[in-house]
Amino acid sequence: MLTESMTFIIPGELNAASPPEKRGIRRDHVKLLSIDRKTGRSEHTSFYRIDQYLKEGDLLVLNNSRTIPAILKGSLKRSFHTIEDAVEVRLAHRKNGWVWEALIVSEKMKKGDRLVFSDFLAAEIIFLDAKKPLQTITFNLKGTDLWNAIYQLGEPVRYEYVKLPWELEYYQTVYASVPGSVEMPSAGRAFSWELLFRLQEKGVKIAYLQLHTGLSYYLDDKWKPDPSGNHEEYFIPEKTLQSVLKAKSAGGRVIAVGTTVVRALETAAITRNLKGWTNLYVHSDFKLNMTNGIITGLHEPEASHLDMLSAFLPKEKLFKAYHEAVRENYLWHEFGDMNLIV
Repeated sequence: MLTESMTFIIPGELNAASPPEKRGIRRDHVKLLSIDRKTGRSEHTSFYRIDQYLKEGDLLVLNNSRTIPAILKGSLKRSFHTIEDAVEVRLAHRKNGWVWEALIVSEKMKKGDRLVFSDFLAAEIIFLDAKKPLQTITFNLKGTDLWNAIYQLGEPVRYEYVKLPWELEYYQTVYASVPGSVEMPSAGRAFSWELLFRLQEKGVKIAYLQLHTGLSYYLDDKWKPDPSGNHEEYFIPEKTLQSVLKAKSAGGRVIAVGTTVVRALETAAITRNLKGWTNLYVHSDFKLNMTNGIITGLHEPEASHLDMLSAFLPKEKLFKAYHEAVRENYLWHEFGDMNLIV
């Protein structure tokens, strides 16, 4: 794995703790590190100038999954007794309209226990495996009623580098429309409608799909992330598939906005299914069939996303560019700066 050999240190001040808008800049004015796939040459600019690197006939594929407030807090009850007053539950993957896999932050839980979040929302633990980080819960509501309850009671997932509880709106892309992502598909966060319109005026095409992101960190380092164990639900409209095929046949480049889009498109190429679940692990030896480039954020040394980037760019060139990003004070994580590889 590339993550085992590509090591670098991110100074603490380069962890983006707040949205760009709260730092006094527009979302589309974050920095952009552009890397040429053929030469490995890097250029440093602003994201709103990304049109300089795209051309007529290129196709941007965006993930329009909408971030949900996936942290719920409630009490753990067994029979009629309260076992724990304050339990945090982090939703991880939706299995159907009322069943979820979730990270339950408690050492006292047992199968059959109830999680009571309010007088109208509760869940039962229906499957528990102490050897795994995620457990299965079933809610007392489903469909729109469950979504409404989650949006009313939940908080967006944030990690230790984000000190303040920013509102859910800061965890959305401007084009997000289909609820389902536990964590923001952050590669598209820097796009504004103004920039998207400007790209279309230039002749760059836009298409959408959905991949609902799951929980990426389980709050305990003993649970090592396994890319092949990360199953996420995706859906690619037929219209999007045709746009991809048309762009490729005309000699245009298909540029995925985010690792989620790469996984969805490349899964479809392998399985011939436009919807389902994917645990595709893209790495340096993976042959990309659908995507020619990627727009993404900056990833930590241990992140499996770096393995995916090595399918677009040789490890040595990627390593060199990342060291440049550190020297140039790029910001990391979902509120940070951006990277184009094309």
